[in-house]
Order: sequence, then structure tokens, then C-alpha cells
Amino acid sequence: MNRTGKLAALALLGTLSLTACGGAQEAGKSATSAAGSAASKATDSGSSDAAVASADLACPAGSLKGEGSSAQKTAMDELKKSYQDKCGGKGTIEYNPTGSGKGITNFNSKLVDWAGSDSALKDKPKDDGTIEVDAAKKRCGGNEAWNLPMVVGPIAFAYNLDGVDELALTPALLSDIFAGKITTWNDPAIAKANPEATLPGDKITVFYRSGESGTTENVTKYLKEAAPTAFAAETGKKWPLKAGEGKDGSSGVAEAVKSTKGAISYMELSYAQSNDLSMALIDNGAGAVELNPETVGKAVEGAEIKGKGNDLKLSLDYAIKEADAYPAILVTYEIVCSKGLAADKTALLKDYLTYAASDEGQGQLEDAGYAPLPKSMQTKVQDSIKAIA
Repeated sequence: MNRTGKLAALALLGTLSLTACGGAQEAGKSATSAAGSAASKATDSGSSDAAVASADLACPAGSLKGEGSSAQKTAMDELKKSYQDKCGGKGTIEYNPTGSGKGITNFNSKLVDWAGSDSALKDKPKDDGTIEVDAAKKRCGGNEAWNLPMVVGPIAFAYNLDGVDELALTPALLSDIFAGKITTWNDPAIAKANPEATLPGDKITVFYRSGESGTTENVTKYLKEAAPTAFAAETGKKWPLKAGEGKDGSSGVAEAVKSTKGAISYMELSYAQSNDLSMALIDNGAGAVELNPETVGKAVEGAEIKGKGNDLKLSLDYAIKEADAYPAILVTYEIVCSKGLAADKTALLKDYLTYAASDEGQGQLEDAGYAPLPKSMQTKVQDSIKAIA
């Protein structure tokens, strides 16, 4: 399949046709035909998936402010607009993409009502001595804060190489490319992984994120876990290798790859899509896997829940070798008080997150460059949202 065909297929997979709703009274009752069908089947079987699909909303009045992860900005833009449209604008939702760290800091300082983060709250001291879990508990009036996985952002390894519409790379190859150890596209190691491709001798130009980035942190974690021998650098939000050139933000690296023959970089899927870039297939050891909602969902299903009770902190298996599981993923959380937020804020937050975690909410994110939560995870998230008091 050529590049255009792949992107079209990715955009169409599982996309739901959303239906507008006129007014708060009918909000939540007008689901997509696909969501309605799923809800009907779930009801017949007595499954809790009915609530996931239908997203019946109360549409309370009020306002909410969220802040944090820029990786989920587009998702939040889509979700809050759709939610407010369905509810006739009764509730106002704001989300400021200042970055995960600042979002958590401002949540703990009671400046915002919830935080978006590329990683769960940490239980070990930061450089300033702050333990995020403890600070969040204090902010929530002595009640636990919960990590709710909500937005799945696949990480694409995008490249610009004439005549090569399909390229398979392993984590070891990626590590050597980004470290500057492999410098041309027809290197024997790349050729061995792509026996049917005609690889040009173009110089490889590497681009990476120049500033601190949750995407960088997840890419380094992936390479470290999947290819520990090849990737000897430390993981973190700051890119640790010296080869290549840094660019500002995902838009910066995407534009650099698009304008540079022989270039490669990592970025959120939406940026690869919007710039019409080719994306590498990733082979973790069970065969080359294309990035699409199904393969990403399979990788998320392989994650282990490390949190207790309704806290859904995940441990991603970046070294997953299951066939058809795309391993390079970013899961962003909504960090919320399990109890302790004002009653009016709690009602609106629960309603909004219920919509975000529903089939309708998750389904519309595919066109925005994300992958929906797998059904099993949606159900767990919905149960946690219901338990917020």
C-alpha cells in the first residue's frame, strides 16, 4: 500500500460519524449510529459497555479549567468542543497545554481543576524534593488523586526518502540511526531488514526535539527498553544524543523532515499525517508492524495496571513482541481528585470525562491523529469516573 493509501486507511479505521445535538435536554441521547448499535448490543448482553457506548450526559452548568500535556491538546480541543455542543454550552471547559510538569504543579497548587500529563504522578522525589503523589493528595483534601488514561498518542518515526514507501526498522536500528552510528540509508543493516526495498545511498539527517518533551521521554523509554544494548543513553524529557539537529516542538521536527531529503525524526502521529510523511513500520521481534488504531490498541491492551483500585497508572510494555502490536506509544492521563473538589466542579468534570471516555468521544479522535482506548480500558476508565465523589 502506498503512503497516501496508508494515511487514508488510518484516518478511516473506526471513525464514527458524529451527530449534532440540539440543546442540553437532548444532550447525550443522540449518539452516532455505530455507538448506538454498540450500546444496544451491550444492553442486550447486560454488559457495562452500554454506558461506555451511549455516554448519557447530565450536562450540568459551571466551568472547568484543565492544564498540562501538549501532546493531548488537539484531543482536548475536539472533545471539549463536542461536549459543549452536545450540552448547549451549559458547561464551559478550558484546557491550557502548558506541558505536563506545569499542569501537575498548577493542579497541586489548586490553580486548575484537573491536570493532563504524559506520565502518571510520580511517587519519588523530584529535584526540588516534591513527591507528586503526596502533593496531589494534599491538594485533594487528603484524598487520593487518580491517574485516568484517556488519550493514546501513537509516536511515528517519520522519514523522507524518495522511492521508499515502505520501510521497516527495529529499535536497535533506530538507536544506531539516532546516535549517528548508521549514516546512510543503504547501510547493510537497514538493507537486511528491508530485503525487497531499493534503498538509496542518501545521507541520513536526524532531527530531534530541542526542548523538554513528553514525546522525547516516551521515545527514549521505548528505545531503552526495547534495545537496551544499542541505546546506552539515559531516558528523560531532554533528548540525550548529540547526532543530528534539534528543532522546536513537533511542528518543528515535522517541517524539517518534510523539507529535507533523507531525514528522519520522531513525532506524534497527527504531525506525520498533516505533513504527508512516510512512517516506518516497527519490528520489535515479531515482524514489522504498521501504525494504525488496531495495532496501537493491541499494545495498550498489553499494558499492566500498576495503580491500586480506581487509580489506573499504567506500565507500558515497550519491549512487547506480540504480533501486530505497535510498541511506540504515548498514553496521556487526566489527573483528578478522587474526592475533595467542589461539588459543582465534580459534577461537570465527571460528565465531561464520561463523554471523553465513551465510544463517541474516543471515536472522533482518530481523525485528529490519535488512537482510541481499547474497549477493556474504556470500561475501566468509566468505572473510575463513576467512583469520583
